[in-house]
Amino acid sequence: MISLDVNGKTYNIDVGPEAPLLWVIREHLGLSGTKFGCGMALCGACTVHIDGKATRSCQTPVKDAAGKKITTIEGIPDDHPVKKAWIEDEVPQCGYCQPGQIMEAVALLKENPNPGDDDIDNVMSGNLCRCGTYQRIRRSIHSASKMMAEGGKS
Repeated sequence: MISLDVNGKTYNIDVGPEAPLLWVIREHLGLSGTKFGCGMALCGACTVHIDGKATRSCQTPVKDAAGKKITTIEGIPDDHPVKKAWIEDEVPQCGYCQPGQIMEAVALLKENPNPGDDDIDNVMSGNLCRCGTYQRIRRSIHSASKMMAEGGKS
């Protein structure tokens, strides 16, 4: 049994220690917001936070997440500035990559509350969007940064 803290709840999961965290989140916990993209940690669709750090869950063995705080897209409140900006700026097109994009953006703004375009591009470049909404993603991160600076919660 492996004990996981996911979105503030404790789960005891009967899986092997090498099982990918992504599959535990999706198949054992039923949290389907985190997506499978490439399976090689290259696209960012599977991004979650482990102790606040954006992490690719498809290549993270569940044993490495045990005892740490895991946050999935379901654990980011709907009124979080990033989610609000995403909706206001109409970022999603197909939407498949968006949970991973949002998770990466939330981690970025926690680390750097006022990123410039280069900062955003450098951090977000590992998250692929086949629809090409990169300009809207960048604009939304700037909008979320502004909301947070004006007292929006993070």
